[in-house]
Amino acid sequence: MITDILQYGFIVRGLEAGIIVAVIAPIIGIFLVLKRYSLIADTLSHVSLAGIAIGLLLGVNPIITAIIAAVIASLGIERLRNSKKVYGESALSLFLSGSLALAIVILGLANGLNANLFNYLFGSIVTVTGSDVLIIFALAIVVIIALIIFYKDLVYVTFDEEAAQVSGVPVGLVNFVLITLSALTVSLAIPIVGVLLIAALIVIPVIAALQLRKSFLGTIAIAEIISLFSVIAGIFLSFYLNLATGGTIVLIMLAIFAAIFAIKN
Repeated sequence: MITDILQYGFIVRGLEAGIIVAVIAPIIGIFLVLKRYSLIADTLSHVSLAGIAIGLLLGVNPIITAIIAAVIASLGIERLRNSKKVYGESALSLFLSGSLALAIVILGLANGLNANLFNYLFGSIVTVTGSDVLIIFALAIVVIIALIIFYKDLVYVTFDEEAAQVSGVPVGLVNFVLITLSALTVSLAIPIVGVLLIAALIVIPVIAALQLRKSFLGTIAIAEIISLFSVIAGIFLSFYLNLATGGTIVLIMLAIFAAIFAIKN
């Protein structure tokens, strides 16, 4: 039965892209959750929607324009936060509402909703192209390399930003790196779970793994297992049961979280 499904090219491409995203998302997610930056994923997903709208309007690959929009917005958010003139949550609200308004206006210019936009909103492995897989893979490599280079500093800043600053760690640079990597990860996940469910893919496996109270690396490992299982199982279930891919993946993650939470409590 597994060999039957793998005969379809779009399933293979969806699995390739899904596995890549499933590996990257929890690694970024654990830093965001522990720093209480979880809402950044939601904000950047709405910014990505504006980028997708621009791509659809201009006839450019929407994934590319979503990446550009998310990265630019991530730098703007961090700049506002560092200015101390706007609280972190307020900066997120500004970008979230502003990007959503921009997306609505651009979509109006592009004659409103269409099938392509619907797929980007909710995720659809059917629309994942070979070029999308290559873009996702290339950017995933960039994210992994950056995480390796800044890993120790990221961990230090995540647990004690003030102590890290006193110790000479370039906290501002590390935060810029984290939010930029978050923007890339959000953009990578668009074809798999869609704009509206990206935050769930990044946050839920980490929250579920944290319930088990393991070490930092142990938590990452458990979150990876939950993420990979949910994405792969979600793709297979959505194919055989004719369900929405993104929603199926997130529901599996929520079911795992609920099971862990119930057992631990």
